[in-house]
Amino acid sequence: MRWRLCGLLIRSSSPRKFCLQHSSEDSAMENIVTEKKAEESHRQDSADLLIFIMLLTLTILTIWLFKHRRFRFLHETGLAMIYGLIVGVILRYGIHVPRDISNVTMSCHVNASPATLLVNVSGKFYEYTLKGEISANEVNDVQDNEMLRKVTFDPEVFFNILLPPIIFHAGYSLKRRHFFRNMGSILAYAFLGTVISCFIIGLLMYGCVMLMKQMGQLGGDFFFTDCLFFGAIVSATDPVTVLAIFNELQVDVDLYALLFGESVLNDAVAVVLSSSIVAYQPQGDNSHTFEVMAMLKSFGIFLGVFSGSFALGVATGVVTALISFFTKLRDFQLLETALFFLMSWSTFLLAEACGFTGVVAVLFCGITQAHYTFNNLSPESQDRTKQLFELLNFLAENFIFSYMGLTLFTFQNHVFNPMFIIGAFIAVFLGRAANIYPLSFLLNLGRRNKIRSNFQHMMMFAGLRGAMTFALSIRDTATYARQMMFSTTLLVVFFTVWICGGGTTQMLSCQRIRVGVDSDQDNSMSIAEGSERRSTKQESAWLFRIWYNFDHNYLKPILTHSGPPLTATLPPCCGPLARFLTSPQAYENECQLKDDDSDLILTDGDINLTYGDITVSTDASGAHTSSGPAFAGAATSDDLDRELAYGDHELVMRGTRLVLPMDDSEPPFPDPHPNSRPTDPSH
Repeated sequence: MRWRLCGLLIRSSSPRKFCLQHSSEDSAMENIVTEKKAEESHRQDSADLLIFIMLLTLTILTIWLFKHRRFRFLHETGLAMIYGLIVGVILRYGIHVPRDISNVTMSCHVNASPATLLVNVSGKFYEYTLKGEISANEVNDVQDNEMLRKVTFDPEVFFNILLPPIIFHAGYSLKRRHFFRNMGSILAYAFLGTVISCFIIGLLMYGCVMLMKQMGQLGGDFFFTDCLFFGAIVSATDPVTVLAIFNELQVDVDLYALLFGESVLNDAVAVVLSSSIVAYQPQGDNSHTFEVMAMLKSFGIFLGVFSGSFALGVATGVVTALISFFTKLRDFQLLETALFFLMSWSTFLLAEACGFTGVVAVLFCGITQAHYTFNNLSPESQDRTKQLFELLNFLAENFIFSYMGLTLFTFQNHVFNPMFIIGAFIAVFLGRAANIYPLSFLLNLGRRNKIRSNFQHMMMFAGLRGAMTFALSIRDTATYARQMMFSTTLLVVFFTVWICGGGTTQMLSCQRIRVGVDSDQDNSMSIAEGSERRSTKQESAWLFRIWYNFDHNYLKPILTHSGPPLTATLPPCCGPLARFLTSPQAYENECQLKDDDSDLILTDGDINLTYGDITVSTDASGAHTSSGPAFAGAATSDDLDRELAYGDHELVMRGTRLVLPMDDSEPPFPDPHPNSRPTDPSH
């Protein structure tokens, strides 16, 4: 075992009469040496962090050059990995730290490895902490590898510090219109597809491991549960490179929504699935046999952890919305932004502390914050929170990819097995194919807007692995099997980011997928096609319609300033409660209320939107009817269609800006009452 010295061992052979004096001098000398060691360690830590800061700085400058030259063959994540590889080679082979002659090797017999070791030397106790097991041939090289160990971060740093802003930003920046219109397909790919991919990869890798065992190429235990765990962690896709190019080239919004939605949710599914596989524990001595009860227990753990994490994330978002709704924090923008940031980050830590999964919790916290809390923030805090999490996401993601390149040479326990690596690449390819093509065939049976074959090929090609796969694999590298998984995972990430990510533009051209698509123009064109088009609008989110009316009429008025007054939606008997819970802004701007989520539903069933004493109903045929004295000329069919098309842009609602400012190129909403509309204080 390797232990870290927290004190110096100093022996005294002086006569007894000088013992007290020498003891005092030795203590003073020991303190001086300890301070010098602490100072050297501080300098080394600063130098290690400086290495990563310089890596990120160099990456940013090169990204600017690539964007300036419109070079799309290599994304910033792939570039960060290349720089990490270069620095890793330098640290591994170019820098040598001389061995410290004060190291002492001692032997003792204990039954287990304690986390903390107290050593009694001449009446003084010294503390040593466990660093991990090393092989016998590495004992003499411990000090030589000190710098390599210094740049190797604790895996918990990734989970508690770097992952939360990445996952939260994915939920907070989610384009709900396109996400909910394709929600059924996204859920199928994310949940069912990830499970299929996990088991396909696990079965193929188990066959590969058995073949390796027969050929004598396996150097340790490798069980079927290990293969399933590997299948779970490599099923987490992270097409950040592809999506960045999609956004720059303005690729078809449905293809973008399918890829982005799947990658957001299947990260969460892969985390919970991997933890459920680890929790699989049959009764008896053999812990790797198949047992139905153990499998059912793991399935129950999967459902319990996912639902608990989901509920915790939504609850934290609702609490933040209530605090921002019932307080005057918006008058102090710095405090408002700080509270929003801390509440969002604490969701991850709270879920992990409660035994749930922080990735799932913080993802749905981000979606809830964007849906409710964002509407209560001041305009300054809205801009700050978006920019803050966008910046944290950018830095954390590039830091992780730089660290990936670094660990290829600095990690001490790599296990590279060519047969396992080749088998892993084949299994990952077949697992992705088993996810995309069969599910697309089944989904097309119920979709009027079919997922075309070129979209399927692009989704197959865009199944990159990234930050989540790396973080799951590095979290546990204690056994031979996990070390081999980690080494292989690094190569899989490198290949998919460099080859698949770099070939995105060529693949789009090969599959003849249109680019330069303006989603708003597409929506306006669909509006012009008339009621026949509306009656067959395939993007309608039937699952969202189930809770839409409840959310619009009750949750939004309670949690935000952006819903209709509760006095118009609650029964008359609840009048006092409705007046207490209704925001004053709701009465001020009642005449101009538009709903930013009405574009998520398009005539695939009956929808009732209540705006004060105005009720707009949309039936299955796409016709609009209205009731109420204040409606005369206020909301025609064309007006509502425009609202459905531009719902993701800024709508002035009770003095609160919602999402994004409108472009000059967009047609303005007609104002049927130009003289009765109140002035918006934000303009």
